[in-house]
Amino acid sequence: MFQKIKVFLIESRQEFKRVNWPTLKQTRRYTFFVIMLALGLSIFLGILDFIFLETLKNLF
Repeated sequence: MFQKIKVFLIESRQEFKRVNWPTLKQTRRYTFFVIMLALGLSIFLGILDFIFLETLKNLF
């Protein structure tokens, strides 16, 4: 059992060396994009929620 764990850890380490990690500039750009997308989507959904709420208030 310990031999299998050891082999797994060795192979995992080798795989991590092959990974093409993004640069700091790319990471910042992607993070900014995700934050802006989440912010835009939350504003959009907030506006829809407000519109539906006001519509339902006026109907009843």
